[in-house]
Amino acid sequence: MTLFRALESSAAPLYSQVRERLRERIVDGTYEPEARLPAESEISAIFSVSRITVRQALADLQHEGLIVKVPGKGTFVAQPKPSQDLARLEGFGEAMSRRGHTVINSVLSHLTVPAEAHVASQLHLPASARVTEIRRVRHVDDAPVSYEITYLPTRIGDRLRGENLAERDIFLILETDYGLSLSHADIQIGAVSADTALARALDLAPGTALLRIERLTWTVDGEPLDFEYLYVRGDAFQYTLRLPRRTTTTNPGN
Repeated sequence: MTLFRALESSAAPLYSQVRERLRERIVDGTYEPEARLPAESEISAIFSVSRITVRQALADLQHEGLIVKVPGKGTFVAQPKPSQDLARLEGFGEAMSRRGHTVINSVLSHLTVPAEAHVASQLHLPASARVTEIRRVRHVDDAPVSYEITYLPTRIGDRLRGENLAERDIFLILETDYGLSLSHADIQIGAVSADTALARALDLAPGTALLRIERLTWTVDGEPLDFEYLYVRGDAFQYTLRLPRRTTTTNPGN
């Protein structure tokens, strides 16, 4: 039995059809992480296409991070990136531990600072207020994946000075130790280029694209408690989200 479905007579370019056939076998586990894919010449023969077509299909998969090319050895299925479900409010370490990853936090600073206007607004504090600022680099399986700046009211931030933030999530401390139940978070996602400080902290070249996330977490009492800037390496980490399609009774033309 052949591993691959035959290419179809369709308007889709041949390289995209080859790419999707290879993707199917990667996603369904036929080719497991670190498995070697057939050589370009073999793939060319399997689908009766040129090697140029095969190279374009492989280039797309490599750009998506599904495969890696090792000079002199071949093309291999990449290890899946660590991921976190954005539809679920949980701490970073909590999410990674559930997936079998090891998380270590490097705490760079834990300061009391004047709140910037945007931070004060998010936390519903006066413009003159002071807040706790915690800067951390989060490592997953020894690799730095995110640089996080957390802002909290000082009544909470001061208490956190005595906690083991290198190994524990702030969310878990707030709920388990301090009895503060969290309700939901508002998230905004964008992109930035890594400046020199971010590049150094995340072991990247300056100018590398990063995901930039703003997250404001609320208590069940309707109080904004934790505001964060997250700078995330897209090459080493990904977020997932399932979006249900809402059914309506309105007419399609309305």
